Amino acid sequence: MLGNKKKYIVNGNSGIRAQQIQFADQKQEFNKRPTKIGRRSLSRSISQSSTDSYSSAASYTDSSDDETSPRDKQQKNSKGSSDFCVKNIKQAEFGRREIEIAEQEMPALMALRKRAQGEKPLAGAKIVGCTHITAQTAVLMETLGALGAQCRWAACNIYSTLNEVAAALAESGFPVFAWKGESEDDFWWCIDRCVNVEGWQPNMILDDGGDLTHWIYKKYPNMFKKIKGIVEESVTGVHRLYQLSKAGKLCVPAMNVNDSVTKQKFDNLYCCRESILDGLKRTTDMMFGGKQVVVCGYGEVGKGCCAALKAMGSIVYVTEIDPICALQACMDGFRLVKLNEVIRQVDIVITCTGNKNVVTREHLDRMKNSCIVCNMGHSNTEIDVASLRTPELTWERVRSQVDHVIWPDGKRIVLLAEGRLLNLSCSTVPTFVLSITATTQALALIELYNAPEGRYKQDVYLLPKKMDEYVASLHLPTFDAHLTELTDEQAKYLGLNKNGPFKPNYYRY
Repeated sequence: MLGNKKKYIVNGNSGIRAQQIQFADQKQEFNKRPTKIGRRSLSRSISQSSTDSYSSAASYTDSSDDETSPRDKQQKNSKGSSDFCVKNIKQAEFGRREIEIAEQEMPALMALRKRAQGEKPLAGAKIVGCTHITAQTAVLMETLGALGAQCRWAACNIYSTLNEVAAALAESGFPVFAWKGESEDDFWWCIDRCVNVEGWQPNMILDDGGDLTHWIYKKYPNMFKKIKGIVEESVTGVHRLYQLSKAGKLCVPAMNVNDSVTKQKFDNLYCCRESILDGLKRTTDMMFGGKQVVVCGYGEVGKGCCAALKAMGSIVYVTEIDPICALQACMDGFRLVKLNEVIRQVDIVITCTGNKNVVTREHLDRMKNSCIVCNMGHSNTEIDVASLRTPELTWERVRSQVDHVIWPDGKRIVLLAEGRLLNLSCSTVPTFVLSITATTQALALIELYNAPEGRYKQDVYLLPKKMDEYVASLHLPTFDAHLTELTDEQAKYLGLNKNGPFKPNYYRY
């Protein structure tokens, strides 16, 4: 999807001591990903992307909770602090239990915490984060804290916050501003509360989707004078960073975690392979065998969704714009179609392209009765949900995150999470896979924070291959896996260091 690749050759140690992460060589190679931008202006593309990531009208809350907005509550944790805004601080004990369970499935992050907390490689770091607030994120935040960082956090999705986990973090002293079912105004208010605080200014950004970065550029551009770098993990957010870079408006270095091997191959592929079924089951209780499904996009997310549905006996169609991904779909046994060729017959439509208006009102009008429509991409841009908010259509809430949209003739479709990210809005994702992503994020923050001046320019970088391999190696003991070691003769024959990296940056796994 991106054009020609360029390389930066960077000398020097990473932010962690060599004995901590066991890097054998000090010369590291980084890929600078080139930029690809459409003809829309930068301001147009950024503002559109931002406003597409929050709620439009409906918001869902747990039926057990009262309807009072957390913004209207006066809450304090057991230490007397009120520097947070969550649904109910009294749920902290339940959230702590969930965090403890997650820790058992996040071996690499716990190992990193144990190995590096003595050195405190993030001492002095003030990290402002905007991600999904789940038990897995809590383990990451507490790891960053153990490594010396101060953190303030908001949610990148209005539906994915686990209220009890947010409460546990607030009870532990983390300024967290998030709850499940935020409104549009709440979403931006929470981000602003993280950023705009007297006597505290961030020097690192951890973002998922780019909304936090956008907000600081829009409201507090002077903050970038003290910010050392941005770590971004989503397709949407990375695309927006490349837009800034292309326009010459990216004023700090940024690390593209999304395109690291450990994120692409494990979080995007294996995570979605499991969580797509979980999200659909929890919301619709449907059986997959024999159902006709069209998956829009055959990137890593699409591959995971297709593999899972095929294994359950579904008849799976794929739409693609990229001939290489399209050929992969054909070789994997899926029929490649245009959406309008199958839209009348399919039972489920799943989008995972990272694009906008993949499913339009015309497609929605032609769908069969009770067709299920959902999105596995980061933002709610892929399905034209706004076109369904017209007087002739009736919206009927079935359960949390599930709506019937009913046409005048009685036909209805089942829309999940208002077109937002299905797995984190409607279910959960495998903790072990998120351990891989969270460890990658932590290493990226350490690298950017500790990098000497001049190592990184105001551009977008990939994580060093050596760090990718290190993240993978930390997870192998869970499987009692034993790596084969190269002999000196073999290493010389291949032209490799015995301790890696084992593949060039252009290698595709």
